[in-house]
Amino acid sequence: MTYDLERRLIISKNHIESFPPPGKKITIVFVIGGPGSGKGTQCAKIVKQFGFTHLSAGDLLREEAKYDTEQGTMIKNLMNEGKLVSSDLIVKLLFKAMRESGNDKFLVDGFPRNEENRHAYENIIHIEPEFLLFIDCSKEEMERRILNRNQGRDDDNIDTIRRRFDVFQQQTLPVIQYYEKRGELRKVDGNRQVDEVFEDVKAIFAQLNNQKNHDGEQAGGLSRAQMNPLKRWFFDFLCGCFGTKEARN
Repeated sequence: MTYDLERRLIISKNHIESFPPPGKKITIVFVIGGPGSGKGTQCAKIVKQFGFTHLSAGDLLREEAKYDTEQGTMIKNLMNEGKLVSSDLIVKLLFKAMRESGNDKFLVDGFPRNEENRHAYENIIHIEPEFLLFIDCSKEEMERRILNRNQGRDDDNIDTIRRRFDVFQQQTLPVIQYYEKRGELRKVDGNRQVDEVFEDVKAIFAQLNNQKNHDGEQAGGLSRAQMNPLKRWFFDFLCGCFGTKEARN
């Protein structure tokens, strides 16, 4: 059992083994991009169109940093210095958010940022992601966006921004390469306007939906109403032959 003594954030073996519940398929997509790449904006659009729950590692950490505790202060200082937070803590926060959400589809925004993140996730949450969506954006464009957005965040000064760029490039490239070798990388050009980027993103998630629907059909998991006309006709034919009218509903 792992304890966070400051916030009593607990993950037990029973919690891990009971998630997801029996018969429930969890869909997880990782979304990464440099600071200012627009990944948060794209995630919001995906949530609206495809029904995912958006879990931002950065937002979860910033929420934790609000607490006047040793851990909260540590997280705040690390973020202000442009450094990364403990992978185990990030995974615990993500796991807790997933269990409490009630949904079965998750966009994990800003994660995994490095190989340590990835290993921690695989060791704690034994659910393979569908793919890693990488919003690829130039350093110059990301810097311009961050300086213009004026969100009032303490970590949005020019020196911290550039340190965050350096950390991202040094530590995230191996993660991108890992998923690319596995055929699980989906990359889009993030230098364009939001709606142009989303056209590519939308196509990727539409393909995922189509694959899920196909897998459901193969597994016999569709109701009659969800079947295509030919499959529905064959289903009705079999029901008629065997007198199972109830199965048509």
